[in-house]
Amino acid sequence: MPLPQTEIRTESKHHRSIQLAVVVASLIWFAAADQIATQAARGLTVRLNLSDGYQLLQSIFLLFLLLLGTRFLQSIFSSGTPVRQLMGLPRRPSSRKEWATGAAIGWGIVLVAVLPQALFGALYVRFWIAPRSLYLLALNLATVAVLALASEIGFRGFAFRRLIDAIGPAWATVVISVLFGIVGSFSRESTILAVMAWTIFGVALCLAWLRTHGLWLGWGLHFAWIASLGILFGLPVNGIDNLASLVETRAIGRSWLTGGGYGIEAAPWTLIPLAAAIVAIVLVSSDWAWDYTRKPLIPAGYPMDVPPPAAHGEMERAIPPAPPALVQILPTTPQSRAVEPDR
Repeated sequence: MPLPQTEIRTESKHHRSIQLAVVVASLIWFAAADQIATQAARGLTVRLNLSDGYQLLQSIFLLFLLLLGTRFLQSIFSSGTPVRQLMGLPRRPSSRKEWATGAAIGWGIVLVAVLPQALFGALYVRFWIAPRSLYLLALNLATVAVLALASEIGFRGFAFRRLIDAIGPAWATVVISVLFGIVGSFSRESTILAVMAWTIFGVALCLAWLRTHGLWLGWGLHFAWIASLGILFGLPVNGIDNLASLVETRAIGRSWLTGGGYGIEAAPWTLIPLAAAIVAIVLVSSDWAWDYTRKPLIPAGYPMDVPPPAAHGEMERAIPPAPPALVQILPTTPQSRAVEPDR
């Protein structure tokens, strides 16, 4: 027996309330895990004199704490979910290609954003070639890879999926992207343009999840954005310039190209390649969207043995029965010749 409409609405509101509560708890845990990871990494690096590995340790601790919190929150809905599925990194044949494609898009965004500075402004570059520089390069690349993955899990992992169930993919993308723009651009020199740039970047990352139902594409995009900007070109990322190891660059020119003291993320020109990245994600992910996001067709139907109406049965019974068919017997002729007497 189907439920009344009032009970259906009540159950739907109850389910939505639970989903929103879990989203809030997940985001609060993300902020708390970041603080715990920072304090733990700082204490460990001071005690063991590992100042170079502070950011890497902080990123690893953050990733570990996010995994623990996500597993606990997931147990509210179901248990036994594989770790890779819980992290948003399902095992599938296109995972490496998705990551590499995201990295290529991220590299393209940075290249298009930096190129006008070289053409119309001034880039003062210094190179540091030393064994320690190579060591710091490897350390920073590992740090960016872990930090980008932790950020993707925190913003577009479990919380994003629960928010989609509660308010739909469009509004979930808006909420998470705005939050990502505010948190991602948090700095003393942050501007409205920086918030806009990080928000658009958040939309691109959310779209990468919606098109693939995995974090591979977004992880590659996020990694390439930070690594290309901060390590390859040696420019500030989120107003911080401590990722440069081999190349250190100072951008001098108009603020609409350089972004001023904050960096290229606060430049109006950067909004154009970021918006183009959204289009690129849609174009390159068409096959993955078909393979991983479409709902399978479930065969279904209705029984077609419909009994005839009563009036139709009455009409058939009113028709007089047909007379019996006449059987006509035709004359026959002998089919054999006469038998001749013996001679």
